[in-house]
Amino acid sequence: MPKVSSVVVPYPTYLRVYEPLASFPEPERSHWARYARRPDRPSYQDELRRSLADLLPTPPMAVPVHESSDAFVLDVDGVVCVCPWRTRLRGWLALGELGEELPKPVLEAVLPEVVRRQAAQDYERWLIRNPDARPWIRSSTWQVPLHWFVLVGDEERSFDKGSGEIPAMLRYRTPMVQARRRVARALRTLKDTLDEGPLIDGLVDVGRWLEEFHPRSLVELDYGGLVHTLPAGELEDDHSAADVAEGIEALRQGDGAAAGEAYGRLVERWRSVRDRRSAN
Repeated sequence: MPKVSSVVVPYPTYLRVYEPLASFPEPERSHWARYARRPDRPSYQDELRRSLADLLPTPPMAVPVHESSDAFVLDVDGVVCVCPWRTRLRGWLALGELGEELPKPVLEAVLPEVVRRQAAQDYERWLIRNPDARPWIRSSTWQVPLHWFVLVGDEERSFDKGSGEIPAMLRYRTPMVQARRRVARALRTLKDTLDEGPLIDGLVDVGRWLEEFHPRSLVELDYGGLVHTLPAGELEDDHSAADVAEGIEALRQGDGAAAGEAYGRLVERWRSVRDRRSAN
């Protein structure tokens, strides 16, 4: 499929799950097997451009009419792993969160209430036929939620400064069993040392989500479009997963001062990102 445009869309970050091809039922497995052999698979930027293009007509299209047949594909030690886009499902889920993200006048200008209401009704009807549906991709804008970093380790970090037209890249990849183990350990520590709050709630939620996938899956945390807004130096120095792990270990050891220092580094780093969002 041709690109909608060549414009770079910044800001989103992603948490993805790649499942082994063998875990998909037929005929979906055969579809992904053929898809994995394609040399022209689109990128996450292509998906974003298509989504933005859907907002241009009058009335705008809140979610795609048909589900995406695209995916991200990895070869992990000779095993093909697939992360379906499921753009339509993710569009419905994101639509339900827009009221908390945008002021009402802005939301009404972008997606009028009648469009949102129709999309919500479509989703309710679709969900009756697909009660077990879940996305393979979670996304966030202008931040990486701190609880995502619990899933990965600093040794799994991959950073590329980029060059010329090739942008910088920062991501982590870890086996599903390792991600689940880290979530379980972190939850035990946090529940023993902290009051209930967004970090614990987020970990509980993402832990339940991970349980829905094949145990031999791969989990990827990708800074995605956020790399287009941050200087290479800041990206190179960003070791947020290490800071999160250090903070949780300090709590486990009862060292509140060390935990506070790790948390302070995280707050300072991500405050600078939020400041860019406010200035945009």
